[in-house]
Amino acid sequence: MDCQEKQEVPVYTDVDRETFARDICPLRRPAILRSVPLGPCVSSWTVSYLAQKGGDREVKVHVCPEPRMDFLHKNFVYRTLPFDTFVQRAAEAKHSDFFISENESYYLRSLGEDARKEPADLRKQFPELAEDFHIPEFFEPEQFFSSVFRISSPGMQLWTHYDVMDNLLAQVTGRKRVVLFSPKDALHLYLTGDKSEVLDIDTPDLQRYPEFVKACRFECVLEPGDLLYIPALWFHNTLALEFGVGVNVFWRHLPAESYDKKDPYGNKDPVAATRALQALERTLGILEELPSEYRDFYARRMVLRIQSRAYCMQSTQGNLDTT
Repeated sequence: MDCQEKQEVPVYTDVDRETFARDICPLRRPAILRSVPLGPCVSSWTVSYLAQKGGDREVKVHVCPEPRMDFLHKNFVYRTLPFDTFVQRAAEAKHSDFFISENESYYLRSLGEDARKEPADLRKQFPELAEDFHIPEFFEPEQFFSSVFRISSPGMQLWTHYDVMDNLLAQVTGRKRVVLFSPKDALHLYLTGDKSEVLDIDTPDLQRYPEFVKACRFECVLEPGDLLYIPALWFHNTLALEFGVGVNVFWRHLPAESYDKKDPYGNKDPVAATRALQALERTLGILEELPSEYRDFYARRMVLRIQSRAYCMQSTQGNLDTT
């Protein structure tokens, strides 16, 4: 889409904890980190090695008849497979054994032992593989929230969404394209909850989503061994250019009490934000008691109040102020 502003994600090499804390994290912008030691996983995590080490433990996977997954309209099903069988299938272009069709695509997002209560932790779910992966020590140990193991079929594209915690996406094997959008462009992304309704971000339906062209697109391709720093609230869309394995490491960068304690996925809005949104819904209900012209007038006054009290007035490079 040529009419959308595009920017490259900056690349940093040989980043240590001090450099990350001083020069990268405070900018609150995505960054590719190269030459950060991730352990032997980068060379050892072949299909056969993964299948052998992961064994036949059962995993719940997404199975989709097409490469682009749509979480809003659920164009996929969940199926359970032995891990070694899943890895073999995910690496194939066509399948002799399948659930839907020989062209179906697979995606694994690891879960905690009790998926409703416990965050994913590579060290607990796949201890044999966790020995090969070194979590970058860019945050305090007590800030650690989860390490999510991800495996994608070639061509698998995940929907655009945001997370409420900072995270590092370690691309261990395979190449992956990542497109990101700033939180300041949220008004142009047609949100339903934490997800964008614009599924096809490369050739979007601009009659249906005309504002989408106003969102600045940050794009990069991750090579094996790359880390992508994704600050909280930055929208991201991933496309597996090859069969690939990655690990997302999430940590709490806000005080612990800011987060919902009953959130094993780390994607619920902060407690204060949830309260504010609930209050807004109550306020909008009250406005419904007024005639339309009064409702319009006071709604506009409220928008101005929100802008003056809550918007960040300082623009960042590549993002225009929303005022």
